[in-house]
Amino acid sequence: MNRGSTILKTQMNRLKDGRGQGYGKDYKPFIQVSDNKAPSEGYLIRELGWKTDRIHHTLSKGECCCRYLMVLSWSDAVVDIREQYPLTPIERSIEIADQLNIKHAHQDNVPVIATTDFNITIETEKGLEDIVRTVKPPSDLTPRTIELFQIEKTFFEEQGIN
Repeated sequence: MNRGSTILKTQMNRLKDGRGQGYGKDYKPFIQVSDNKAPSEGYLIRELGWKTDRIHHTLSKGECCCRYLMVLSWSDAVVDIREQYPLTPIERSIEIADQLNIKHAHQDNVPVIATTDFNITIETEKGLEDIVRTVKPPSDLTPRTIELFQIEKTFFEEQGIN
């Protein structure tokens, strides 16, 4: 089996295993710390979320429990936190990348399912609402990172998600 088909098989197995799906305690992050292949600053952290009653998987210092995850956990408006949330179906993010003339996220020339750092459900006056947030320090905002953020932004805006 070549490297490309291994990457595709891994992604499909994650989806089949329920990764990137569910809510609250039942949510399983698409990328988990144990996968150990995610790009990171060396801060792969598993933290028990008291609000969700499950282990959260954060892949950078900015996402980590002592930072943004902590802020979300203490916010009264936050009902659910889903980290490493996948942009699926991948075909749509590939189409968006093509429309924006941006190269899609890939590994070994194989398109990979992109993820957003946090898909958050909040309680508003109008009811429950999902919002997505990505956490990056300004020093990491390379032109390529900004391109990938544009794909992500367009993907979620099409669904009416802030």
